[in-house]
Amino acid sequence: MKRIVTIQDISCVGKCSLTVALPIISAMGIETAVIPTAVLSNHTAFKGFTFLDLTDQINPISDQWQKEGFTFDAIYTGYMGSAEQIEIVSDFIDRFRRENTIVVVDPAMADNGELYKGFTKEFVQSMRVLCSKADVIVPNLTEASFMLDLPFKGDDYSKDEIHKILKNLTSMGSKKSVLTGVSYDKNQLGSAAYDSASGRYYERFNKWYPVKFHGTGDIYASAMTGALVNGMNIDEAIGLAVDYTAECVRCSIEDKEHRWYGVNFESAIPMLVKRLEA
Repeated sequence: MKRIVTIQDISCVGKCSLTVALPIISAMGIETAVIPTAVLSNHTAFKGFTFLDLTDQINPISDQWQKEGFTFDAIYTGYMGSAEQIEIVSDFIDRFRRENTIVVVDPAMADNGELYKGFTKEFVQSMRVLCSKADVIVPNLTEASFMLDLPFKGDDYSKDEIHKILKNLTSMGSKKSVLTGVSYDKNQLGSAAYDSASGRYYERFNKWYPVKFHGTGDIYASAMTGALVNGMNIDEAIGLAVDYTAECVRCSIEDKEHRWYGVNFESAIPMLVKRLEA
């Protein structure tokens, strides 16, 4: 059985970060190890939350894993709370990466044209360094804009502009770049990717639902990573991730008792498993 380690925070209620990565990747038939970077009572979109920083636990966990001889087919990183955590995780990649290990970095630090609260330009620079070690990076358009020092244009991007951003993202060091939240019209929303080795671009779209939900980026990145580890190429992986994320949103909209703080990714898991079996 393949094994992924995902390194990010855990919001005990909220359907994001580890609480979606663990069940989604496990449902895809992959053993999922975790390193929580912090524990939150619930995610930060709530009016209040508790927060426990686990930075000082990452290296002891890593040391023990090395003693046990654990290896991973993929290392998948998500939200990091500080530049110090990024540096520690960068060292983890150096310690555990093998010849065939896939490293996926989701530079979760911004959305809707703004950095998350507490993040600075120095943090963005640290994230650039982490992205340079990745095989695949998966920013949204806001995060890509900050990393490339470009103005954020909202939904107003042409195909040529998206392709230029994707190519420039790989200039930071990653082999492949993936952009989420890509749209060329108001009926479809999806993702675009670039493979620097082949010079090819890929795009996959699904229906654009006129709603915004917390955690969809984590759902997308988790499904995409699981697909890559299951042997899909980048085109197939982003296609599956786009379709699964759209199905999660559809299930949420149709549920009259849907909870506002996340999407019903659980209801869409049968669709994900079925696609893997096809």
